[in-house]
Amino acid sequence: MVVLLVGLNGFFVAAEFAMVRIRESRIATLADAGSKRAGFAKSMVNNLDAYLSACQLGITLASLGLGWIGEPAVASFLRPLFHALGWTNEVAIHGTAVAIAFVLITVLHIVIGELAPKSMAIRKPESVAMIAAAPMVLFYKTMFPFIWVLNGMANALLRVLKIEPASELDSAHTEEEIRILVKESNKNGLIDNTEMALVDNIFEFADTTAREVMIPRTEMICLYTNVSREENLETAYDGMRTRYPVCEQDKDHIIGFIHIKDLMRSPEADYDSLIRPIIAVPESIRISELMKLMQRSRTQIAMLVDEYGGTAGLVTLEDIMEEIVGEIQDEFDEEERPETEQAGEFSYSIDGMMLIEDVNNQFGFELNFDDYDTIGGWLYARIDELPPQKGQSVDHEGCTFIVDETEQKRISRVRILKPLPEADRMPEREDCAEDAPVDGAPDAPNEAREPEDNFETEPVAALAAKRIEAGA
Repeated sequence: MVVLLVGLNGFFVAAEFAMVRIRESRIATLADAGSKRAGFAKSMVNNLDAYLSACQLGITLASLGLGWIGEPAVASFLRPLFHALGWTNEVAIHGTAVAIAFVLITVLHIVIGELAPKSMAIRKPESVAMIAAAPMVLFYKTMFPFIWVLNGMANALLRVLKIEPASELDSAHTEEEIRILVKESNKNGLIDNTEMALVDNIFEFADTTAREVMIPRTEMICLYTNVSREENLETAYDGMRTRYPVCEQDKDHIIGFIHIKDLMRSPEADYDSLIRPIIAVPESIRISELMKLMQRSRTQIAMLVDEYGGTAGLVTLEDIMEEIVGEIQDEFDEEERPETEQAGEFSYSIDGMMLIEDVNNQFGFELNFDDYDTIGGWLYARIDELPPQKGQSVDHEGCTFIVDETEQKRISRVRILKPLPEADRMPEREDCAEDAPVDGAPDAPNEAREPEDNFETEPVAALAAKRIEAGA
């Protein structure tokens, strides 16, 4: 009887863990293939809460029975042994037998009735579920009235305590939990860095807007209806693109796009017959929604419109896919400069089009990106003189942001100089943060300080050179 009760306890424990761990899709496939045991397992998984309650009831009954029957049975088995050893004190015999029986029953219950079946179910959930399915269905149907009453009483008690009853099906992982699981799996070598990056990109994908991935208006290569055919052909051949937007007069009046194949097949044809319709969407649209729209429209290019009705830029299907799989280079693409380059131990050169959110994540900053998307736009709004010139700088959060390169009146590269460690800092500078007070002196306007203490009087370029040399 003791062995039977321990075995029953282990059976219900194994069934419980197997139900939680098993893959529903795998069971559904086997059930559709005609497996009866898989059909029973599928019914368990589809009614998970009820069958988990049945497992708990079975475990409780087996444990209570083991304590009620097992301990006295083992103790009665040990008493004759003590008598054979010459023990005559009945109190001592009873106490010793009960103590030994308690230890034996506890060990059997934990090892055979709990730990071993749990490990087996976690290791092979599918096999265990298939074996346990039919008996569990029979037990559930037999004990259904008791399970229904006990569940109802438990839920009623929770409602009295103003706690909403929970379901095992509600225990889905949040995005942050999945990210943590993926990182832990990567640390343990179960998935590689590429797979981890893909998972992160997929989560970011749903929050990314078209404005963040678009080809800006200033970089759009367009064909025009008011210029000669020869000029448009030259633009198309030099641009090395597949699709070109067609404009009337300016980029705010895009009437469609031309595929380069159509243009090459019929170079003398009327443009109107070659122009294909282009979809126009707001620049704030999520790229996940835009991708669905482009799939339905069977197009690979879309025009983005700003709040004033003007053209903000273009988005291609390739731009959207690159947010998941990374940069896609073809045989005509020039090798692009890395988005982030380390120019020294404390100096970094980054692309001006890098999103502020990505800069914050990479460098630990807290730059405000409510009004600007890119680090180049953020710096552009804070420099004193326009248009931006190489060498102009802004101090923020203890670091210096310098205009490193410009292109068509925009900032194409930004250099970030991070503060030097205490041991490497220049004597005349106590801190690289803005408006740092001089030790031992009251807060006063910069012009009241001595030249050696007032780092504002030293040219920014000289400071940058010193820092770069120190970091090199």
